[in-house]
Amino acid sequence: MESPLCPPADPGFRLIETLGWHPDEGPRRGALHLARMGRSAATLEMPFDRAQAQSLLTGITSPTPLRCRLTLDATGTLALETAPLLPNPPRWQVAIHPGRLAPHDPWLRHKSTRRALYDSARAALPKGVDEWLFLNTAGALCEGTITNVFVDTGAGLLTPPLAAGLLPGILRAEMLAAGQAREVNLTPEDLHQARAIYCGNSLRGLIRATLVASA
Repeated sequence: MESPLCPPADPGFRLIETLGWHPDEGPRRGALHLARMGRSAATLEMPFDRAQAQSLLTGITSPTPLRCRLTLDATGTLALETAPLLPNPPRWQVAIHPGRLAPHDPWLRHKSTRRALYDSARAALPKGVDEWLFLNTAGALCEGTITNVFVDTGAGLLTPPLAAGLLPGILRAEMLAAGQAREVNLTPEDLHQARAIYCGNSLRGLIRATLVASA
């Protein structure tokens, strides 16, 4: 059995779940988000009170959709922040980032504040680019800064496998389980030849994307 990771010494370290809350349904995919936080907490040997986390989400009220950010620190303290959820853009422009991900980095499997590369890349998005796409050190497609990637090559929606080095996204897991997508190793050539490209996460759903030249 793989040895558990340890939370970084950084006192600001948190596990994160970002999800949408909607007046007609409450926290969208809430159970899946809490399950993922629980798995990461167990791996990192962090205390996690799922009932308390569920209570925080259940207690949200709003007449309009919200963006919710649930965090868990190394002591087991949960916190919830909410903000208005703005409408999705009709399309994103995406480009391949020059940095590369190490496919065997175990931190890629956990959504946490340990994401300096993603944050710095997103903060430096060139004008006209809405999302960076990352490759791994072997040249295979991985994920975006805040999204998983889905490619339509004419054989349904394809998404990179976890072994490529990426976060097990909640929307991604739901689509795989429903047979709406399947895992395949993908390359930049697949992006260039794709009938359609989508970036997606649980908060936003799927957003149609167009690949542009990297800046």
